[in-house]
Amino acid sequence: MRQYFLEDDLKKQFKTHSVIAGILLLIIGFISILLPELTSLTISFFIGWMLIIGSLISGYHVMKSYNSKWIAWFKPFLLFSIGLLILYKPMTGVAAVGLMLVIYFLFDGFAGIMFGLELRPLKGWVWMMFNGLISIFIAFIFLIGWPISSLWLIGLLVGISLIIDGTAMIIIGSSIHKNIFE
Repeated sequence: MRQYFLEDDLKKQFKTHSVIAGILLLIIGFISILLPELTSLTISFFIGWMLIIGSLISGYHVMKSYNSKWIAWFKPFLLFSIGLLILYKPMTGVAAVGLMLVIYFLFDGFAGIMFGLELRPLKGWVWMMFNGLISIFIAFIFLIGWPISSLWLIGLLVGISLIIDGTAMIIIGSSIHKNIFE
């Protein structure tokens, strides 16, 4: 078994920041669950605007650096076109975000499992493992209903994941005491 020797100040900071982060994650998780459609559309519009802003920045760079090469305009045009498509047809964006979230939840699940294994000597490590397994489960549920249920599933599943993340952080942070690592 690994031995962890942390200073008391570091343990106190870890505990405090874990509990604060956990509470904030719980709050935004509950908001996402209560307003899943709004959460989904907000994410879609945010991505649409980020793509348009990215296209303008990229276009400015092309104009100043590669103006004579038409192929250099492909990226700004592509970013702008996809951004407009998402803003004009937000459900297309929601469906695309749904697929990206499947990938996110799979990676989050594997990361949660690995983090849980790393925390194994710490009381509450099972919660991080549980968090990882739930994220993988969410990814598979999302794939089954995609794209029809994307509008409400994105907000709902993101909310559930954030609540589980917050709960795990609060439990781990609350389990810290003077000799927990020794």
